[in-house]
Amino acid sequence: LFRVEVLCNGRRHTVTKRYSEFQALHKRIKKTCKVPDFPPRHVPNWMPKALEQRRQALEVYLQGVLYHNKELPQDILDFLKVPRCQQSPKASSPPVLPPQRPIVGFCLDPYMRPRGPELLPNTVLSGVLQGLYLP
Repeated sequence: LFRVEVLCNGRRHTVTKRYSEFQALHKRIKKTCKVPDFPPRHVPNWMPKALEQRRQALEVYLQGVLYHNKELPQDILDFLKVPRCQQSPKASSPPVLPPQRPIVGFCLDPYMRPRGPELLPNTVLSGVLQGLYLP
């Protein structure tokens, strides 16, 4: 399972998806929007390094879909569980589209991270992202 973190309109939520669900999404949307190449399932599922490579490839894939399409298909928004429109208080007025695109990131498994010099979180980056995207 892959946990996907979505930030949209200052709200953050997480969805959990299987590789096969990503594959099914790709098959649905490749006819209607620009999509990058889908990452192949070419490595054994149980190898930690392979799982991390697949996670990174799926993240690049989703970011590519979001980057290349101005108008996101409802299939993608449903997959990420992002509401397409917010209902305005007036019933007769048209629905309002979210002012910014969803930001998608995959949650890293701390046990699968390679040990390196960066053991502390990037506080500056975290502060900038909170300042830009949280209300």
